[in-house]
Amino acid sequence: MFFLYKHMFVCYTQSMRILGIDPGYAIMGWGVVELKGNHFSVIAYDSILTDAGVDMEKRLKILYDNLLEIIERYQPEEVAIEELFFNNNATTAIKVGEARGVALLACANSGLKIAEYTPLQIKQALVGYGRAEKKQVQNMVKAILNLKAVPKPDDTADALAAAVCHGHSRGNMLRR
Repeated sequence: MFFLYKHMFVCYTQSMRILGIDPGYAIMGWGVVELKGNHFSVIAYDSILTDAGVDMEKRLKILYDNLLEIIERYQPEEVAIEELFFNNNATTAIKVGEARGVALLACANSGLKIAEYTPLQIKQALVGYGRAEKKQVQNMVKAILNLKAVPKPDDTADALAAAVCHGHSRGNMLRR
């Protein structure tokens, strides 16, 4: 945004810290980015892992507790979370939905503004094509965030992609 002040243009750049989440119960990817003007920088990223042999309610508690720690440590202002898309396995869809619900609850309990994006919207925002391949999205995450390598596991790269998607969407809304 620009303001005219005594015949001078002053550029006002707003910064925003965004937590991106790719929901899952075995692996939940997360990434925190900062958007200043139209430049993204990475604050931190990783994934939360739960063991297959652990009861589901304990796995959900692990996800919830870890997300609260991440929110406390990195102080995001907004959250971008990927919506679910499943074709085949209803049991897996339900379990991932439970993990997604826990993520939404942790963010809501922390007072964060939550935005949800479909995989198609995320691909469109990063690559410009909603049917882009996973590799294309991962390479754009690497390029946009100026990373040396594509974040691993894929869930972490997907979480960063959600955060970047939200930054682009937020930026478009602010410009309007």
